[in-house]
Amino acid sequence: MKFFLLLSLIGFCWAQYDPHTQYGRTSIVHLFEWRWVDIAKECERYLAPKGFGGVQVSPPNENIVVYNPYRPWWERYQPISYKICTRSGNEDEFKDMVKRCNNVGVRIYVDAVINHMCGAGGGAGTSSTCGSYYNANNREFPAVPYSVWDFNDGKCDGEIYNYNDANQVMREILIKIKKHVGM
Repeated sequence: MKFFLLLSLIGFCWAQYDPHTQYGRTSIVHLFEWRWVDIAKECERYLAPKGFGGVQVSPPNENIVVYNPYRPWWERYQPISYKICTRSGNEDEFKDMVKRCNNVGVRIYVDAVINHMCGAGGGAGTSSTCGSYYNANNREFPAVPYSVWDFNDGKCDGEIYNYNDANQVMREILIKIKKHVGM
């Protein structure tokens, strides 16, 4: 066990020296909320010629559509499926962006939301970026597919009483978000 721990620590230390960009490129830019087609153009016209190594993009998976307030940035962090379909574009546009950016030496880094689904306030229906049905209150996300059995939020009362307690913050439910089992 100690040997495995030592190897892990060495690996983590060396990981900082390899950002998985092309040689000589280490800067990464976050193009938050940009459309996939615009990111592809930016890679070709500006980022590659200026030596940028990568772009972090907003979560590409299907999410609820929030109208109050109107289309806030955080709706991207309320997923209902893993379909690539958001206000940034569709799956074909995403693939084209990745290909075009990689072709000019700029890597794509995805802000992936995999620990939870939308909060209970997300309601039910098809008001999502791809039109998939979901029912957040019943923990139904058939496009994944997830059901009530795939979530662990029934194991606690859902409130965080002490933000200084790391265990509570990690295990309880922040803003009634539906956490997956084992996360």
